[in-house]
Order: sequence, then structure tokens, then C-alpha cells
Amino acid sequence: MTVHEFGNPAAAVVLLQPVDGRDLDGIEKEAAIIKEKGGGDFRLIAVKVDNWNEDLSPWKAPVVFGKEDFGDGAEKTLAEILKLCADGSKTYYIGGYSLAGLFSLWAAYQTDTFKGVAAASPSMWFPGFTDFMKEREIKTKAVYLSLGDKEEKTRNPVMAAVGGKIREAHVLLSGRGVNCVLAWNKGNHFKDADVRTAKAFSWIISNSKNDPDKPDLARCK
Repeated sequence: MTVHEFGNPAAAVVLLQPVDGRDLDGIEKEAAIIKEKGGGDFRLIAVKVDNWNEDLSPWKAPVVFGKEDFGDGAEKTLAEILKLCADGSKTYYIGGYSLAGLFSLWAAYQTDTFKGVAAASPSMWFPGFTDFMKEREIKTKAVYLSLGDKEEKTRNPVMAAVGGKIREAHVLLSGRGVNCVLAWNKGNHFKDADVRTAKAFSWIISNSKNDPDKPDLARCK
């Protein structure tokens, strides 16, 4: 894994985001949008993983598309990310796009280090994940979920479940007192990943400060 930093290195707010090469291509635009949307002073640490399907998967699962199965490297990846969160005077948020969004949700069940989770178009179709959520309590009080309105309209039967799964996750988290919003974006999974992730981080920075019973939905528009 390699680390790329953006924003103010001395900022009190630190955003952690697992990324691949495509994410890095849009990361500067993402950081600019977060700032534009009132994200304040922040430090964005983009952690580039070596193997997307291996490093971000919480447990092994069979291939859904392509030729590569999912591994179980999430625990090792989280251990490396937590090394970047050693300064107790900082406020840490974790988030990401697609499988990185799912990883971020999973991470918040493992540690209370993160004040909020920004999960943009997370891979909620991942086998067994909603059952995992039902059996455990998340260790953060603010979660942003989003999905493209065409993402569940796919011929792949596993991935087509993403809409129902993310709605289920939203109801589950909200019912447990988490300040959780589910925002819908135009388009399929491959549209505007940088913009969607920026919206997720912007909302979570603001709404993790609010009463969990009174989510501020305006900032997700």
C-alpha cells in the first residue's frame, strides 16, 4: 500500500480513503468538491491498495464478475490504516467508493476510531454482509450511504441485489440510533465516483456533529 495526501497536513479533521488508480485520477477534484461543499479544513489520506478484491474484502467470496475471487485481506488493511490514526487529538472519518465503501462500513464494526463512515455506492451485494450487520453493533454514530439509481438494474443476479441490500442497511442502522442517510444519485455504478465520494465525506463531516435523531438531509442534495 502507498499513501497520497491532500489538503492541510495539520488539520484536525482527517479523512481516510482506500483507493485504486482510477480513484487517484479524480482525487484532487474530490478534495476540491469537499472544500467547496463546506468541508472546512481537512487532511485527506488516500491509501492505494495493491489488490482491490483481496485487500478490501472482509472474508473470502466467489467471483461475481471478471476472473478474480474475493479474498479476506480487510483485517490486514485496516491494521495499516489504523497506524495513520495514532494522533488522539484528531478526528478521523473513513470512506470510499464501491468495495472501499463496503470496507469502510466493515471497519466501523471493528473499531471506534472513526467518527463517521462515508460509503458511496458501497458493494452491499457482497455475500453475507447484511447478515453480518444484523449480528453486530456498529461503533460509529454517523453513516452516509448512497447508490446510483441504475445500479440495481443489472443482469448480474448477485449485483442486482444491491438496491434491496442498501435499503435494508439504511433501515437497520437508523433503527439502531445511527444518524444514517441513504442518498440516490443519477446513473450507474461507474458514473461520477469522485463527485459521489466527495458528497459522502461532506455530509459525514457535517452530520456527525448533529443529534443522531435529527439528521440534516439538506447537505446530501
